Amino acid sequence: MKIAAPFALVASLLATALLDGGTITGTVHAKGAPEAAAASGTDGGYGGHLKFADRLNYDLLRDFVVYVDQPVAGAPFTPPTAPAVIEQKDATFVPHVLPILVGTTVSWPNMDEIYHNVFSMSQAKSFDLQLYNSDQPSKSVVFDHPGQVDVFCAIHTRMHCIVLILENPYFALTDGRNRFVIRNVPAGTYKLRAWHERVPGQVKEVTVPADGEVRVDFELGLGGLPKY
Repeated sequence: MKIAAPFALVASLLATALLDGGTITGTVHAKGAPEAAAASGTDGGYGGHLKFADRLNYDLLRDFVVYVDQPVAGAPFTPPTAPAVIEQKDATFVPHVLPILVGTTVSWPNMDEIYHNVFSMSQAKSFDLQLYNSDQPSKSVVFDHPGQVDVFCAIHTRMHCIVLILENPYFALTDGRNRFVIRNVPAGTYKLRAWHERVPGQVKEVTVPADGEVRVDFELGLGGLPKY
């Protein structure tokens, strides 16, 4: 429940500033390449240290983001006044993926007694918050350009999260069952994109009614990539 709280707060603040409109709902799932699925049932004849290599289970992928990927009337949109939050807790960034509206401030509280560092070398936003622990005040960053920002800790190798900075407020992070809901979308026809960090995205055209709901389901996979 704590993981969803920061995103739910941002979504709630955004919704209060938007006009009434239609709702887009649906699900997002992923599947691996056919040859990967065939190999997953065998050990491949490997021994030694390779037998412990983890195989990716596409059915267990979470943290999909679905968003309207085109200009929308009303831009530029005003970001929320309250910051979004990504906690550093148990040597993990929580949540792992945070979609936000461009211009949003993100706070990075360290909930651990040990020191962490928050930094990114991404083109959309580069920064280094240096070292601090739970005894010190939280630090924050304003994300003022759209794009994907990969964030790491300089001390702990597995600490990684993604801030996805979007140009309009019509987006959603999937829940634990890979469902999404995007509310208050102005009536019209849009390009709707589903995103995940491990598989190629997918775009579908959707026509949103002035009032009511439209459903769009996505299945992301590697089948569209070129073969060499």
